[in-house]
Amino acid sequence: MTPEQLSLAVSACLQDAVARGDLALADGAPLPEVRIERPKNREHGDWATNVAMQLAKKVGRAPRDVAAVVRDRLQGTAGVAAVDVAGPGFLNITLDAAAAGEIARTVVEQGEAFGRARSLAGTSVNLEFVSANPTGPVHLGGTRWAAVGDSLARVLEAQGADVVREYYFNDAGAQIDRFARSLLARAQGEPAPEDGYGGEYITDIAARIVAENPGVLDSGDPQEAFRAAGVELMFAEIKSSLHDFGVDFDVYFHEQSLFDQGAVEKLLEQLKTSGALYFADGAWWLRSSAYGDDKDRVVIKSDGQAAYIAGDIAYFKDKRDRGADLCIYMLGADHHGYVARLKAAAAALGDAPDRVEVLIGQMVNLVKDGVPVRMSKRAGNVVTMEDLVEAVGVDAARYSLTRFSVDSNIDIDLGLLTRRSNENPVFYVQYAHARTCAVGRNAEAAGVARTDERGEAVFDASLLDHPMEGELLAALGQYPSVLAQAAEFREPHRVARHLEVLAGTYHRWYDACRVAPQGEDEVTDLHRTRLWLNDAARQVLANGLGVLGVSAPERM
Repeated sequence: MTPEQLSLAVSACLQDAVARGDLALADGAPLPEVRIERPKNREHGDWATNVAMQLAKKVGRAPRDVAAVVRDRLQGTAGVAAVDVAGPGFLNITLDAAAAGEIARTVVEQGEAFGRARSLAGTSVNLEFVSANPTGPVHLGGTRWAAVGDSLARVLEAQGADVVREYYFNDAGAQIDRFARSLLARAQGEPAPEDGYGGEYITDIAARIVAENPGVLDSGDPQEAFRAAGVELMFAEIKSSLHDFGVDFDVYFHEQSLFDQGAVEKLLEQLKTSGALYFADGAWWLRSSAYGDDKDRVVIKSDGQAAYIAGDIAYFKDKRDRGADLCIYMLGADHHGYVARLKAAAAALGDAPDRVEVLIGQMVNLVKDGVPVRMSKRAGNVVTMEDLVEAVGVDAARYSLTRFSVDSNIDIDLGLLTRRSNENPVFYVQYAHARTCAVGRNAEAAGVARTDERGEAVFDASLLDHPMEGELLAALGQYPSVLAQAAEFREPHRVARHLEVLAGTYHRWYDACRVAPQGEDEVTDLHRTRLWLNDAARQVLANGLGVLGVSAPERM
């Protein structure tokens, strides 16, 4: 019995109790969602739920009384060995060995589909991440967003969402002008402007532009020529780096297009007459303070020019016009002020502010031998995606950047990530998967298969009664709820952390339980059933690593 099946069983008990009048629920009031979790103390049972405590106020009963009503019904459910009411109203549930063991068969039979659900089916999510300015290589903060953003997209898709991965191509504004001036100066053999960009990549791009356009320095507007060619070359490099990192986007949206098509000007005129903006001190303002901003923001300046936030409003409208039900923005640590502004932008367009979600990522620091790594060979003053990948590889880079909450600053230890030891978390998880594959190969060599000579499955869940088998089954069973919570809270690091728990549990099971018989011992149904469990662990590890965009090697 999986946690999902147990959740349905508890829900059925609640519905029956309400239908028979044992619990008096007000007309129209919904029953709470039943969440099944693993108790911290195994002595408390296999699974637990606090649904009685959630329901108590709605039915006007003490939580323990509600729990007792559910217990009396649940005790008769097939596969449930015992149900106890504990503490203020928890339900602790113990499954019989056969019911617990069925998880192994379920995982193997569902394969890649295990853990996936349909809770977000029909929801179109526009997920914008990275969106680094095309003025230099992707830095470490952008690399973190690439890893986390792509993993979050995979997590949301695993819950049935239709996800559009979007890159906001910031090709308008002063930063692009500084980039163009830097390229032109380098091509002319002059030092970079005081506010310009340095690093070898500027020299490389300037040289390529001159080589491909020999007369560019003598053209009527060389700075504009370097601007257009430089942005194109730099962005091609960014896209190539991201692709090599396993990240590709569905949409590359050009900021300049909003202005070229007149979308910003047209929208602002509409907003002036809609009451969404107000006029004061010669300018038009957005009521962003109503959504947590420290002050209202100017949208149309007193000189009639659009402020930067005008483009943000037009961009959000464009996303909604393209069918996005939910717009998630993943922004850097210096963008906290954008949360209220973007929600206010949604409200100004008549949308619910919760159509907008903003995730703020914190800083990443690289450390080697206890010393911060600060300099890039190519970029001059920042560490880039290429630097990190060159040092540790794509898998280690993606995994290490995704296994932490985005709310936290993180230190990445380059020495640790290149070490083939259990201290290296990505090695630890990948090695667990490789070990499951090795066990499968050894089992095959010893004549152990999941089926008999007629090709019929041989699986006896009641044989999986070793304590470590119970631990492993529980870890496997938790994976769907971990994946669901990762989607609900937009936290893909939950998947990584669970994989580490699963890997540790698998390694301990491997030490305690044999799949292949020793010596001349006969192959039994226990060996065959344990092979199902081994293969179930392999499947969940592969599924979880796939969600993180990390490979699942068969040999290491």
